[in-house]
Amino acid sequence: MADTDLDLTTGESGASATIPMQCSALRKNGYVVLKGRPCKIVEMSTSKTGKHGHAKVNMVGIDIFTNKKYEDMCPSTHNMDVPHIKRNEFQLLNITDGFMSLMGDNGDVREDLRVPDSDLGKEIEQKFAASEDILVSVLSAMGEECAVAIKQMTGGK
Repeated sequence: MADTDLDLTTGESGASATIPMQCSALRKNGYVVLKGRPCKIVEMSTSKTGKHGHAKVNMVGIDIFTNKKYEDMCPSTHNMDVPHIKRNEFQLLNITDGFMSLMGDNGDVREDLRVPDSDLGKEIEQKFAASEDILVSVLSAMGEECAVAIKQMTGGK
């Protein structure tokens, strides 16, 4: 008999937002979760094994969404979370009330992403006001999304 209480409408894959990886396997310019935030590793150093036997890895990372700096220290044999990061390119169609209308490769339009409160956001608005065709790179990780870069559209599309 089927269970009628199941809700199958969420469309979520059930995959975790992060995967565990041994601290010693992480590398500079890779990604890691520091203090609950997805970060790009900008510095790493390993201390020698001490009296109690574990080498410690000291990491400095920059939050991929807010550019805030985070530091953490972890024994090299312990696991740390590595975020699943997805990068997509969208064509900028319009800007309305601080939100961008973006079209993906498949023709789907989304209007749920804010113009960033940064120099990049100012640049996006300037190029849009000048009627330039631009592609917006959107980074997604751990349930968050943010426009991180733009580039001029080429005539090939």
